[in-house]
This record gives sequence, C-alpha cells and structure tokens, in this order.
Amino acid sequence: MHTKSKAPKILPPLQIADIESLNHDGQGVAHVDGKVVFIDGALPRERVEYQPRRSKNSYELGETVAILREASARVSPKCAAFKVCGGCVLQHAEPALQVAAKQRVLEDNLQRIGKVTPERVLPPIYAAPWAYRHRARVSVHYVAKKGGVLVGFREKKSSFVAEMGRCEVLAGGVGSLIMPLRQLMTTLEARARLPQIEIAVGQNVTALVLRIMDPLLAEDGEKLKTFIDAQNLAWRGTDNPPLQWWLQSKGPETAVAWYPEIMPKVSYTLPEFNLDMQFKPTEFTQVNFAVNRLMVKRAIDLLEIKAGDNIADLFCGLGNFTLAIARQGASVVGVEGSESLVARGYENALHNGFVADEKRLSFFAADLYTNQEAAMQRVPKVNKMLIDPPRDGALEVCKLLTREARPELKRIVYVSCSPSTLARDAGVLVNELGWTLAAAGVVNMFPHTGHVESIALFVRD
Repeated sequence: MHTKSKAPKILPPLQIADIESLNHDGQGVAHVDGKVVFIDGALPRERVEYQPRRSKNSYELGETVAILREASARVSPKCAAFKVCGGCVLQHAEPALQVAAKQRVLEDNLQRIGKVTPERVLPPIYAAPWAYRHRARVSVHYVAKKGGVLVGFREKKSSFVAEMGRCEVLAGGVGSLIMPLRQLMTTLEARARLPQIEIAVGQNVTALVLRIMDPLLAEDGEKLKTFIDAQNLAWRGTDNPPLQWWLQSKGPETAVAWYPEIMPKVSYTLPEFNLDMQFKPTEFTQVNFAVNRLMVKRAIDLLEIKAGDNIADLFCGLGNFTLAIARQGASVVGVEGSESLVARGYENALHNGFVADEKRLSFFAADLYTNQEAAMQRVPKVNKMLIDPPRDGALEVCKLLTREARPELKRIVYVSCSPSTLARDAGVLVNELGWTLAAAGVVNMFPHTGHVESIALFVRD
C-alpha cells in the first residue's frame, strides 16, 4: 500500500510594490491592484519585489524578496539574529526613520479612530537605541534532538525560540550573556524544566529570575552559583552591575532573591527629581530607563505644576510619576489596582524621604477597569490628572471626566502604550466631553520595534 505524499504548496507569483509608509508592526505599506499590502522588511520610498504570503478581502501580507530601489534610511542590522528573532523588526531602518514612522502612526490613529488632531505636535522623546532594555523575559528551551538549550526571544511569528548568541538591545552587559547562559543551562539536570529567565537590570544589581518547575537540585544550585561568581569577577571594574540569581517557583509573587543573598535592592533612578525607585524584578517598570527619565520630565512639564495644585495619578504603579509630582510641591494621590504596587509606592516614598502626610502624598488600591465609578468616587477633587493605563486604555475612566462631575479638573496628561486606544479615548474626551487635545507626541520606549508609546495633553477652560 502506497501513501500519497503531500504536494508542495504552490506560492503565488512574485510581485513588485512601491512602499509608501510603515505600519505599527514595522511593515512596509503599499497599494497593489487597489489592495493594501503589508510587506515585511520593506521601508518607505523603496521599490521591492515581494512574495505574497496571505491574501484577505481588504489586504494582503507579503515578504520582501529583493530590493529594487533602496531607501537612503536603510542600514545594516546590528544583530546577527535579526532575520529570525521576533524581538526587533526595524533594525534595518535608521533611528530617525523609526521615530518619524511612529509619529505618523500616532497622528494617523488620532485622526482615523478619534477624529482629532493635536494643536501642537510634541518633539519626539528618544535616547540611545542600543543596550537600552533593562527589563526582559527570555525563553529557555531544551532541544533534546540537538542536545542543548536555547536561550532568547521567540522567532518572528513563531512560538519557537530563536537561535541567537547575544542580544544587542539588552542593557547592563546582559546581551553578552546569551551564549554563556545557554551553555550553563545545558549542563543542568533540570534543563528541561526551566522555561524562562526574567531579567531586571537595576542601577546597582541585575536580577536574573530563573523560573523553576521543581525544587532546585543541589548540584544544579552549585553550578548556578559558580556561574554568577565567575561572571561577577569578570565584570569587576566595568560599568555592568553585578548579577544576582532569583528563583521563582510559581507566580511572580513567589520570586525570591537566592544568590548572592546580600546584594543591593534592584532600582532605577530619576536624577532630576532626586528619586531612587526600588522594585521587585517581577514587578512592572518601564523597560527603557533613559527614555523613562525624559518621559517623566515631559509629563511634569505638561502638567505645569504650581503651588496649591491637587493632582491624581491614575494607574500609578509603584509611583513612577507620583513621587516626581510630589517633588514639585503639589498634593498628589496615586491610584493603582495592585495592592502590592501600592505598598511599593509607600515604601519608595519613605525610601526617598517623604514625610508620612496623607494630605500631600497618598496611594490607594482600586479597580479602574471593572468598577471605575466606585474607584473614581474615592479620588478627591483635583485640578490636574495624569493617566498612564495599560494597552487597553482608560475609556470608562475618561467617560467620567465630564465638566459636571469634575468641574475643577482643567488639565490631563495621558501617557499611552497603544496609539489606537489613546485615539479612541481622545475621541471621547474631545468630541463628547469638550476637552481640547492641546499636544501629542511619540515616546520611543522600544527602539527597533513597531511598539508606539506616546504622551498627550488635554485642557479645558
């Protein structure tokens, strides 16, 4: 009996396109035969030959095969794993083009989704494009057939771990540890039960949080200790902070410092505001510390804080903006859904010398997603507000910021990690509630990726 072999998939013929712009995923955008085409690896002003990969009624996806006319903004990717790793999609574009493309994505979203246009476009916020990432989660995958372990980010559009030897965007020297970590993990008895390492590069220490599925074997523990001792010895006299192993047995709350046991706490600084912000490596903080400093400064400037101001910081996390606002002399309340982050906010307030005065600086935990009205009823009268929500935005909160409900509120600074949800919320604030979108601009928190962060100012008389 003979089994039929599967016929090879027949791909559509190659096509030629002139690239007009970049979309939010870093793909080149073109129009071919009246249909929008999104092409991986293509840049604006280029003519490319591409392979169609998927066709829908309203759009098509493709992949660059050859560049027939190259853009002046095209550069050689710095990372050897660029073609396979899904961590970065824009290393082939010079940083100035990346920022300009993100500004266009923001403005397009505001106009198309929110039907709003900012009165003023803010200068983009950006910093050094390499070794910028202080927070990351890398996968650890044992490949039995190859007899080794892969450590790194996922492949593009795949669940497989990319084959890589280093990472050019990880900060604190950690990018050079990808291959040594692969070699270390391969020697461990538990190598098949170690799914990830979470990285938190702090000011004075770098935490490597190893996710363990089973109790750590003594022999594996000794190998982990030897690795960290050797690496810290090699890094003495460099700018790279020393390493510390953390172990995480279940959820993020189970992560504990393990070796060396005595090390500085993980932290980042906001020098302009004389703040040292401590955090647990599994807690949320911005990944790009240099850009975060500029972003906090921009937010403070847009708030135009004066004596006597009362300000609410919604979705405040561990107090990234809250304490900087308090440093300016305003009264501020931080609202956050996580009890543990509220506790961390108070700890950072004490750590940075703020006197316990609930009238001037306070935090409270409240659900700003499923019970917005109850949460907002606890927010006192404020004349200014900062909103920094996750990707889902703050639509229901924005709907409550009417003139009738909040007559004293005159100024909102909105920090966004999703241009589409910012645009949606801006549409409500401007077109339904009478606010003015006074200014908006991009924040390049994630160079070489299509990720667009932004900051916007809303005002009313």
